[in-house]
Amino acid sequence: MFNRQSSADWNNNDFFGSKFKNCKGDFAKKLSERFGAHAPWMSGMGHRKAANIQENETEFIISLYAAGLQKEGFKIEVTGEDVLTIRYQAAETQNGQQYIHQEYQPGSFERAFQLNGKVLTNQVQASYQDGVLWVTLPKNPDTNKPAQEVSIS
Repeated sequence: MFNRQSSADWNNNDFFGSKFKNCKGDFAKKLSERFGAHAPWMSGMGHRKAANIQENETEFIISLYAAGLQKEGFKIEVTGEDVLTIRYQAAETQNGQQYIHQEYQPGSFERAFQLNGKVLTNQVQASYQDGVLWVTLPKNPDTNKPAQEVSIS
């Protein structure tokens, strides 16, 4: 029978458990305290939210998995550089809160998507339902033309 090791095995191990328990979390916290939470190298440290992008005849749809977050914390904008930015500002948490095990770390995040002129930016809509943020981006018919095949002579 195959025996999988879990994080509980490492945390209860006398050699590794006491020294390395929550090592990643402590390291990320210290970097964030020293250099700020928005340092470029921190983008992959647990706050990047998964996003799917769908396309149909008339629109692109971004669904961003954001369970447990408050709708009021989101800010969505399209910049002059044709970039859609989704930001979330987490509410302040109680300092000094101790966990015996933590897999979920709520926090602020930012995701950006380059639109490349393919979207009618003045018609973008968003909704938040069942832990998923939905952003609907209507296609710009002038820039979303089907590819044309070129014959070779």
